[in-house]
Amino acid sequence: MRTTRRDFLKIGGVCGLVFLVFPTVKGLAAGEGQESLIRKLAMMGQEGSSSVPSRAGTREIKWGLLVDMEKCWSRVDCVECILACRREHNIPDIPTPKEEIKWIWKEPFANAFPEQEHEYLPEALGEKPVVVLCNHCDNPACVRVCPTKATYKRADGIVMMDYHRCIGCRYCMAACPYGARSFNFRDPRPFIKETNPSFPTREKGVVEKCNLCVERIDAGLRPACVEACPAGALIFGNLEDPDSEIREKLRSFLTIQRKSELGTRPKVYYALP
Repeated sequence: MRTTRRDFLKIGGVCGLVFLVFPTVKGLAAGEGQESLIRKLAMMGQEGSSSVPSRAGTREIKWGLLVDMEKCWSRVDCVECILACRREHNIPDIPTPKEEIKWIWKEPFANAFPEQEHEYLPEALGEKPVVVLCNHCDNPACVRVCPTKATYKRADGIVMMDYHRCIGCRYCMAACPYGARSFNFRDPRPFIKETNPSFPTREKGVVEKCNLCVERIDAGLRPACVEACPAGALIFGNLEDPDSEIREKLRSFLTIQRKSELGTRPKVYYALP
């Protein structure tokens, strides 16, 4: 019987799961909450990194994204960033909610920032749509639990997926506190309206997520969502450069992050009006 590379990785991954993920499973069985487990993973990440070395980028670069919520809300029905991402990365349009693939999408403010909610929060604010995506955390829990290193963090901060190494165990999905990963329950290719030949399609049984348009960044271009935004609400840049536009915005606006209290150190910021 012919053994493929993915089959070999699955066997190795299952063996690795016993040692790597058992504490997490044990915690879930004991009724320990996801956020508590993520905090533990974050503390482990601070003790030592398990990231795969970068395949590109340097230590002088740490990419980040800022969402200017006032500008975004000025065009509340706009979805240009989402459509641009779908075209760029061959994201399938699967109508079943449980099977849909999402890289960048919108959530009500109350869902995106549950920690900001209180009894006096204006109802209109809680219902406003917020652009959400992978936060490309500096201390990503997803990287720590992946048994095959299919998900890894580059030195420039981008959290990546190697689809050929993914065995579909979905532990990265369980570890991600942002719901930023999607699983291909079926072959996604029949649901792609127009294929972009410059970006690979995926197959059934693998996890995928936003890669911050790494293929464009490495070519000296901005992410597709940033270029497509007609309101200029998405600011992309090098967080290590004090003169960059994103650092200027961070100095000028009050910003919040999604679930920053978990210790994952997200690199997506939201500027409040």
